[in-house]
Amino acid sequence: MFTGIVTDMGEIIALEQQGDLRARIATAYPVETIDLGASIACEGVCLTVIATGTEPRGWFDVQISAESVSKTNIGAWTLGKRINLERALKVGDELGGHIVSGHVDGVAEILSAEAEGDSTRFTFRAPDSLAGFIAPKGSVALNGTSLTVNEVDGATFGVNIIPHTKAVTTWGAARAGDQVNLEIDTLARYVARLRDWAGR
Repeated sequence: MFTGIVTDMGEIIALEQQGDLRARIATAYPVETIDLGASIACEGVCLTVIATGTEPRGWFDVQISAESVSKTNIGAWTLGKRINLERALKVGDELGGHIVSGHVDGVAEILSAEAEGDSTRFTFRAPDSLAGFIAPKGSVALNGTSLTVNEVDGATFGVNIIPHTKAVTTWGAARAGDQVNLEIDTLARYVARLRDWAGR
């Protein structure tokens, strides 16, 4: 479980197809504190650590199934790409964002990014199958970042990203046309399920 508060920007330093995709991610996290089997949200995708090391700098390896690659933007990862990282929530940690599972629901496209005061207003197109789960003033996780929805118009929706968020996440480099990992709010998922069940 995560909160959508990014705590490091990692860098992809190795990619290898070994049946599943294996990625090596450089991190500022002290690798001696990362247990094998630990969960780390990588660009919003909950992945399991299978190895760690310190040369030439701190890194951890994750193994990524074909299912995860097909449902996320991981297929576009390249060497040198920066990605948002968040370690799993511990009991007693501050819940600064919203409850995020790291189970990405689909991929949204950035339609535009425009300056609005000191912030940047991003507009996205969600997959039609997920549009109904996105509500004004609700929460979404985009590339692992907890964000508040400003407005919704069909399958498009907008968010504002403040300068601090752009500075400490990969949003500072985001551009129109980019594909981003989208996780809908867990509460919206269960409300929809209960509605469907009640209507049977």
